[in-house]
Amino acid sequence: MPRTAKFVAHKIGLRNYRANSVTDVETNVTLGTGYLKLVMEQLGHPVLASAAYNAGPSRARRWRDDKALEGAVYVETIPFPETRDYVKKVMANSVFYAAVLDKSPVQLKKRLGIILPPGATGAP
Repeated sequence: MPRTAKFVAHKIGLRNYRANSVTDVETNVTLGTGYLKLVMEQLGHPVLASAAYNAGPSRARRWRDDKALEGAVYVETIPFPETRDYVKKVMANSVFYAAVLDKSPVQLKKRLGIILPPGATGAP
């Protein structure tokens, strides 16, 4: 999205950013990874970061419950089918990539973890 790209370019210090440069592969990857890092730092959980990457951080926050939820339950309650499907694919692929690249497979349930309610800190 143009506004998000401009915001991310500024936040990560991307020099000489122009709106039409988002079609450049290197710029696009830099912006995408920069944005994912920003939402991961804000939200602190890969499931929330994946949802935020697709639908925006405020929505990902708003979709949390008032009690701790298993990550799979959070994902299934995402009201946008596109975002719900996106998060499922991202999280499933993260399991495959970890197994291949890190040689350390992690069960999907463990990777999905627990989504804490708003304002909660630490383990549930």
